[in-house]
Amino acid sequence: MHPMNKLAAAIVLALCAAGASVAKAQAAAAPASASAAAFDLDADVARVLKNFDVPGLAIAVVKDGKVVVARGFGVRKLGEAAPVDGKTIFEIASNSKAFTAAALAMLVDDGKLAWDDPVTRHLPDFQMYDAYVTKEMTVRDLLTHRSGLGLGAGDLMWWPTTSFTTDEIIHNLRFIRPATSFRNSYAYDNLLYIVAGKIIAQKAGKSWGDTMRERILKPVGMTSTTTSLAENAGNPNVANAHSKIDGKIAAVKAMPVANAVGAVGINTNADDIARWMNVLLDGGKLDGAGKDAAGKELRLFSAAQSREMWTPQTPMKISEPKPPLAATKPNFFAYGLGFQLRDYKGQKLAQHGGALQGFYSRVVLVPESKLGIAILTNAESGGAMTALQYRLLDQYLGAAPSDWIKLIGDVEAEAHAKEQARLKNATSTRAAKSKPSLALAAYDGDYQDAWYGKATIKAVGNKRVLSFAKTPDLTGDLEHFQHDTFIVRWKERNFNADAYVTFSLNPDGSIERMRMAPVSTETDFSYDFADLMFTPIKADKPK
Repeated sequence: MHPMNKLAAAIVLALCAAGASVAKAQAAAAPASASAAAFDLDADVARVLKNFDVPGLAIAVVKDGKVVVARGFGVRKLGEAAPVDGKTIFEIASNSKAFTAAALAMLVDDGKLAWDDPVTRHLPDFQMYDAYVTKEMTVRDLLTHRSGLGLGAGDLMWWPTTSFTTDEIIHNLRFIRPATSFRNSYAYDNLLYIVAGKIIAQKAGKSWGDTMRERILKPVGMTSTTTSLAENAGNPNVANAHSKIDGKIAAVKAMPVANAVGAVGINTNADDIARWMNVLLDGGKLDGAGKDAAGKELRLFSAAQSREMWTPQTPMKISEPKPPLAATKPNFFAYGLGFQLRDYKGQKLAQHGGALQGFYSRVVLVPESKLGIAILTNAESGGAMTALQYRLLDQYLGAAPSDWIKLIGDVEAEAHAKEQARLKNATSTRAAKSKPSLALAAYDGDYQDAWYGKATIKAVGNKRVLSFAKTPDLTGDLEHFQHDTFIVRWKERNFNADAYVTFSLNPDGSIERMRMAPVSTETDFSYDFADLMFTPIKADKPK
């Protein structure tokens, strides 16, 4: 998750009832409409591509162990003719978490660790902000979003692309203050999956990517799937990232995240993810692999570990959806190990979303019906995936169809309009004639945050520019908003993550601290500006 110019992370989380990266009104059923009476996948996808501004997507559907759909729609890159097909590679972001959970499950099967081992047994230098949490944190806790960290806390160490190493990210966990007490409540995080990826690499004696290829991708037959963007070089059949810039869809550059692979590292296509879903739905059995020389069933992981991954670990809040979308409000909602768990039409779902810059994905599994649905997109629309998810679920579960495309489009449009009105009101009611307390040059200098590190404000021409030391693309112009609050307008406009920058002063008029907060609620939660607290770095006095 995370991570989106996108409808608000909160909006995306609820629309999927599961994440991408991820929208805030849960998709729920409505009465069947005449326009939705007949199932026509091509027509439905064409509407989705148009209505939600998505250049291209791929869909995989498996049922009863067979691949029913594995194909593409639309184009790989806006303005170019090359089509998406079943082999087009997409970044699937947080849908990688299931691979990390499966790899840990395999290590449990191997006897190399236990779910309830303390993390420090395997990573002695691991440390959280609170000493008690450090001591009590288990391998299971790494996957269940109940650590006490706030939503997306620390994500700015890897999102957008940074120069932090994986080890530096893990080390800096000790400086991130908790938002709640340990195991108190659910809050989605990415950093602890990075820790989980580190444990996998340590136990295997090789990188997370090499371990994934050897232990999971090769046995499953996911021959086109990669664990880094660098591996995609030379493959022409790769989807391009797309984001909204000033409200208009545009091709943008990809966002390498080599330091966060345990959370978001997998890139795959419809053909390969169909194989993955069949293994998951068959409790870990390798499709068509038969038995080994000793007559033992060939498996990726045991049936016991399959049950463990799909057993609720952390309860999640059930939000009240908008009235037109009421019928899919779940009766239960929880996080397992790498999967969100809920119900729909009386059946349990194991699902997840994924979001990286320019890519959203969704995987939905219905174990009782041996049904799996994957939707991979090269844009940032939670609504597009949610509409198709429920359209496909209704079709393959034999439920009365609804015009999800219209219903969810209307909910998204209403939420977006309300947010635009709120932003307009915030601008119109500000103290526009107020001035900063200090001369602009007094705000210049270096600032330090405990877990992120350094940010700098300096004059460039007639503007003040804020830049983050370890995030090359996180640089932008400061414009005065009111009093001692400015807005930073990032030069990468596809981030859609402009932020308030507010200064607090000491009694002597010097700057005490600098805090930040997203301007829009539609900013992806991985831009966790609100968790930062910068203090000025005092220049050394000359001797």
